[in-house]
This record gives sequence, structure tokens and C-alpha cells, in this order.
Amino acid sequence: MCAQAPVAPQALQATGYEKHVALNWQANPESNLSGYKIYRSTNGGASWEYLKQTGKAPIAIDWTGNEPEGITRHYRITAFNAGGESAPSQPDTADCVPMTDEELLEMTQRATFRYFWDYGHPVSGMARERSNGDANTVTTGGTGFGIMAIVVGAERGWVTRTEAVNRMIQIASFLQFADRFHGVFPHWMNGTNGNVIPFSQYDDGGDLVETAFLMQGLLAARQYFNQDTPLENALRDVITGLWEEVEWDWYRKNNSGVLYWHWSPNFGWQMNFPLRGFYEAQIVYILAAASPTHPVPASLYQTGWTSSNYANSGSHFGYKIYCGPFGGGPLFFAHYSYLGFDPRGKKDAFCNYFVRNRNHSLIQQAYAVANPKQHTGYNADCWGLTSCDGPNGYAAHDIWPANDDGTVAPTAALSSMPFAPDVSLAALRHFYRVRGERLWGVYGFYDAFNLNQNWYAPSYLAIDQGPIVGMIENYRTGLLWDLFMQNPEIAPALTAIGFVPDNTPVTEPEKASALEISVTPNPISNGLLGVDIYLQEAQQLSARLRDLRGSIVQDLLSETPFPAGKSRQTWLVQVPSPGVYLLEIGSNSGQIFVKKVVLH
Repeated sequence: MCAQAPVAPQALQATGYEKHVALNWQANPESNLSGYKIYRSTNGGASWEYLKQTGKAPIAIDWTGNEPEGITRHYRITAFNAGGESAPSQPDTADCVPMTDEELLEMTQRATFRYFWDYGHPVSGMARERSNGDANTVTTGGTGFGIMAIVVGAERGWVTRTEAVNRMIQIASFLQFADRFHGVFPHWMNGTNGNVIPFSQYDDGGDLVETAFLMQGLLAARQYFNQDTPLENALRDVITGLWEEVEWDWYRKNNSGVLYWHWSPNFGWQMNFPLRGFYEAQIVYILAAASPTHPVPASLYQTGWTSSNYANSGSHFGYKIYCGPFGGGPLFFAHYSYLGFDPRGKKDAFCNYFVRNRNHSLIQQAYAVANPKQHTGYNADCWGLTSCDGPNGYAAHDIWPANDDGTVAPTAALSSMPFAPDVSLAALRHFYRVRGERLWGVYGFYDAFNLNQNWYAPSYLAIDQGPIVGMIENYRTGLLWDLFMQNPEIAPALTAIGFVPDNTPVTEPEKASALEISVTPNPISNGLLGVDIYLQEAQQLSARLRDLRGSIVQDLLSETPFPAGKSRQTWLVQVPSPGVYLLEIGSNSGQIFVKKVVLH
């Protein structure tokens, strides 16, 4: 029997934005559907041009950024399969007009939210790990971020409250029967049956960090869905049960003074990863101390989390980093634990983490301006290094020279929105208006790009998409911060850990002027490089000359004491050939200054 052509698609909606039109419609009912074809008219429907073919998802975009403004565009779509092409849908129209920053923020959040709503796993409702991987692999931490996106979607009216509650019931009910290991979920699981999918050879059991991200989202949702209805009452009860069944104390590994990331019923503590030193896992210790059923002593925050390689007295480009690795590390360190945990107005023995995360963001933006490795595209508006897909696969990126290959991830800058809104908004404008033709897709910004190699990711990752929605919302309204912090277990845990009130301003950058330099003359024609140095306090300085590939051409100075105040240093430089070089001066406090010099 010959296949029949599909029926005409229904309910086409065309929504115009500044440089693109988003198209959404009702999915066709045919099981043998091959995809859809998009047609456009710019003359009121007198004639139609074929634009492109899409897959089975009822969503597409038309990038219009390079076309004249002020044109009303008409769209219609058809469905096709082996039996042929359907009749066209009813048309819809859209106009593209300039947008304000608030409209750009709304557009970005809403498109990114669709990753979790439209692309959520059909059985579990959980977040798929990535858009270009196994469609049944769902991610625990990414689902926690996605739950927060669903809360934002309900609050902003992108979906109804009833729809959001139903999706949350779907997720929470699935989690009740999914694999757990002393109450702790695995990193990945099968979204159809809840069975663990090993993340690596020995990582086939509980993942405490991913579970903490999930619980952060669930606890925010428990506060949001607070109405006295049968469904919302049941949802809160299920969330409370999942939260109370996490055995945080088991993950102390034989009652030790530190929490461990992994445990497997097959390999025990083989992964052997103690949670020490600043990175993305601060929320683990907060929740472990807050647990009403399986808590750990609050003192583990000191004996475990902050006990090794924690404090960092350095500064970069004039910004103190307080804790963490050189430069602060990948920017997700400043995001994942803070979608729910509100760091404003409080500090522990080391810092106010809002200030720390603000400075981390500003360091990365300043690094892109200095661009010491001369990557294509880096500038004041194009910045953000984190863990993401890249031309050579998934990797962690930060300002440590060996970790920076020119790959920029939109999530890095956009998820810093509450900490550094001016530079994050500038990045948003740049990503959309300048890079959007290849960077913007049906679920918002693709994961990353590398202009050195003219490469743009074809992928979306749940752990990168989620923070965009949540952190932009925390910038706009503080919604998720307010919800999570309302949980009655959180404030006492923070007090027990040692957090105290702090009134450090969070609106103005805290920039130290510990090191300033100027180069005269520049260009340099006689080989003598003169540098005026101003130090706020006496420090040791190192200096070197690099070529534009980042290789050291000449060491000029090594750990030499300099007095406070102004002084002048002159070097005779010897380079292979005339051209542009990079003078790099660093202090023993960790601050780095990079200046381009031209040698004739």
C-alpha cells in the first residue's frame, strides 16, 4: 500500500524579533512523518519562496538580520513523507523591529527555556544531556537547572501554571523510581526507564554534585508551587521525599571530615574524589548541612570544602579573586551553585561570593580585551570562557594560557548577568546582533564558537542552557534566589557553616589599582623598551615579551622587588623580526598586565 501525504500542518505562529523570526506550529500526527518545509513571502502572499527543510520538531527560525528592515514577512509550512508533500498551512505574518535590552533578555530566556520544555524527554520529562547525543540520555544536574527554567516559564507565562505543574509531576514521579545510590542520583540515566548510564568506567553510581544541582532546583520548585491544590500538594510531598532520602552523610566515606563526589555499588569509592577547594560544588556542603534527615556536621565546610587550595590572594587586571584557581577557573564555577543560593549580603571566612563571582566575570571580560594570545574576535563585547563544546570536543576553558584555545561560550557571559550586568548585556547584544546568523538557533544561542577556526557548535547542552535562563531571571527579578532561600532548612545551615551578614556593595566593581604601567615610546625603533610602573604597594614583578602566538620571546625580569610608587624600567629587547609583540608584566599578588608593543 502506497504511503499517503501528510495533512496540512496546523496553528502556525510566526513571531518577529529584531533579526530573526521564530516559527512554531502544532506537530503533525503521522508516525511516518519525514519533516517540514518552510516557505516565505515578502509581497503579501502573491508569490512564495522555498526557504528550507526541517526535521520532525515543529519549530524553526528564519534569520533576517542581513535583509532590509521594515518588511512584513508571511510564512506557511508543509509536511512531507514518502507519500509526498501536504497542502500548505494557513499563513502567518511577522515584522522584525529593533529591540530594547529587556526585550532581548526576554527573547533569550524564552528561546533557551524551550530546550527544556520542547526537547525534554517524552517519558521522564527530564533534560536531555545534549541536543546532538543519545536522545535517551538525561542528566541529573541539567534537570535541576531545567526545573528552575520551568519555574521561570510559569512565572513569565510562557506556559500555564497547570502545564508546569504537570511537567513537574512527570519529572518528580519518574525520579521516585529511578536508580539511586543511598538516595543519590547518577550523573546520567536512561530517560525511558531510569537506569543509570555510566558517566565513565567507575562512575556508575551516585553523583553527589549532580544530585545537589537537582535538589537546588527541586527545592526552588517546592517553594514556587505552593498552592493548596491536590496536584501542587502532591508535588511538594514528592519533592520533600526525594530531598529527605538523600544520604549526604553516607558520602563522607567512612565518617571522614570531607564529602566525596562519587560512590558505586560495583566499585565503591574507586573514583576517590574528595570535594575540596573552590569550584562548582559549594552548594553540596550547604545542602548537606541543611538536610533534615541525613545531615553532615557544618564543620565539614572547614574540614572539607575550604581545607585545601581554597584561598587565593591574587588579582587579575585589577580584580581580586579571593578563592579558586588562577583567574577564577572556568566561569561555571561562578554559576552552578548560585542559581538558587543567593550570595548577596553574606560572607564566610574567605569572601562575599557575589563580589567574588562579579570579579571572576570582570577578569574574564578584561582578559578578552587584553587578548594576550591574539585570538580572533576577542574584545570587550565578545568574551566568556567555561566548559563547553569546542572544535576538538568538550573541554574546560579559562584564562590560564594552556586552557584558552579561542573558544567562547555564550553561557559564560550570559549566566554572569546578575554579577556583571553591563558587560554581560554588551555580550548578549554582540552574540545576537553580530554573531547571531550562525550562533542563534531554535533553542537560543548554540553552545560555543571559535573564530580562529571559523567554527560554531551545532549543539546545545543542558548544563549550559539552564544557567542562562536562571541567572538572567535572578538579574531581572531575583525570583530563583528568593524561592530557594525561602526553604526553612537553608538559613540555619548557612549560619552553622559560618556565614555572617556582610554589607559590601554589590553594584560597583571592586577594582584594585595595585599595578599600572605605560610604555613609552611605542612604537619602539632603537630596541630600548621603556616602561613606567606604578605600584600601590611594594611587590615583586616579573616581565616577559611574547609573540602573537603566546610563545615567550625574551624573559625581561624575574621576581624582582619594586618599591611602592612610581619607577621606570628600561630593557634592551632582542626579537627575531620587527612587528607586534606582547609585553606581559605580573606581580606576586597574581595580577597580570598585558600591553601590545610595536618594535621596528
